[in-house]
Amino acid sequence: MTTATARVRTAAAAAGLVGALALTGCSGGGSKDDSSPTPSATPTSTGTGAVTGSSGKLQGSWITTSKGSIVALVITGKQAGLFVTGGTVCSGAAGTEAGMQMIHLTCTGGSKDRGTGMVESVGKDALKVTWSGKLGQETYTKAEGGKLPSGLPTAPVKQ
Repeated sequence: MTTATARVRTAAAAAGLVGALALTGCSGGGSKDDSSPTPSATPTSTGTGAVTGSSGKLQGSWITTSKGSIVALVITGKQAGLFVTGGTVCSGAAGTEAGMQMIHLTCTGGSKDRGTGMVESVGKDALKVTWSGKLGQETYTKAEGGKLPSGLPTAPVKQ
């Protein structure tokens, strides 16, 4: 395994873990009086509507790479979280809206690249989302059982 591959795997695993923790509301304290904020499951001004139906086949952890960064999309119930190496963190909702599968996110730093996404297709191993921002369509690979999917591209090592 090359150093670049190891870095990609480590970053993707970390992003997936952060996503799972954020969606479950874990903050490390564990007390009943923990007042740490949890991600909102309600879309904000980035979306035109609210998801009303189940997220169904969208549920799970999905990974892709974009512009040399790893992107992890985690969907649990109607909650969605997206994490990009380098610092962008998004939270919101995923599910059925007006007969379509939609994802609505609010991201840190005001990024609108992945604010609203329409699911083009979802299968056992792949999820295609078209984002309303300048990114357009992204294809994600399903990560099962805490393991990274095979065939992820690797980013070049910056020296």
